[in-house]
Amino acid sequence: MSDFTNSERAEVLSEALPHIKRYNGKIVVIKYGGNAMINEDLKNKVMRDIVLLWLVGVKVVLVHGGGPEITELMDKMGKKAEFVGGLRVTDKETVDIVQMVLAGKINKSLVNLLEKYGGKAMGISGIDADLIKAKPKSEALGYVGDITEVNPEVISDMLDKGYIPVVSTIARDEEGNTYNINGDTAAAAIAGALKAERMIMMTNIRGVLMDKNDPNSLVAELKISEAVSLMNSGIIDGGMIPKIDCCIEAIHRGVKHAVIIDGCKPDSIILELLTNEGDGTMITEG
Repeated sequence: MSDFTNSERAEVLSEALPHIKRYNGKIVVIKYGGNAMINEDLKNKVMRDIVLLWLVGVKVVLVHGGGPEITELMDKMGKKAEFVGGLRVTDKETVDIVQMVLAGKINKSLVNLLEKYGGKAMGISGIDADLIKAKPKSEALGYVGDITEVNPEVISDMLDKGYIPVVSTIARDEEGNTYNINGDTAAAAIAGALKAERMIMMTNIRGVLMDKNDPNSLVAELKISEAVSLMNSGIIDGGMIPKIDCCIEAIHRGVKHAVIIDGCKPDSIILELLTNEGDGTMITEG
């Protein structure tokens, strides 16, 4: 805002005020991953924006993935990453790597950055306090899990005490086996269990495009029925389908709105929550 005049700064703050009032005390679940995590400068900006939301009273829950970092460590260990249907084949050695990277390196680095910018954050995994319980998704995928239960009390307690919960997406079953959980799926389940006001999914594209070759063909808002129709017609395809499915699942579980935004765009979270125009594609029940 260094190039803004004082009157322009005042206008920006005035526009943000009703949005701040709307989200004050409300839960917003942010799914963070992909390219937005790889770029260190962008990562710092995202964490700064999350702290800003926290400071104005938004109860932010940060759910993160870490696929590129997992693959990078596997390469260093001489272990080849394999995928089936976009999901990582996870044997016993790989799930140990997943746990080390997600619940260790990435989770604590994000907590550190949030604290650096003045936030009060606490990192947990889906294993802690039985937050996420799971079962095997398929024999072919190994220790990749389907969520069977979410127990959000530990997150609610953290929010009530003023913390920003930072959640890594691993889970356990009744026998104590650890599972790798898809980050989008976990975010939708957690947001639903918390009855969040909004779930924000950060991706590497702006949202749903009517023409994938035209970035200006963004659809700002879709009812669930309209989203299903676009999937059936093939306009929504590829990797966008599971993200839309997660948004629909979150709404069915009680989330008021789910939004897909470009996580590589600076300040995209702030634009989505604290401006009149918003950012990305919002899915609503209709």
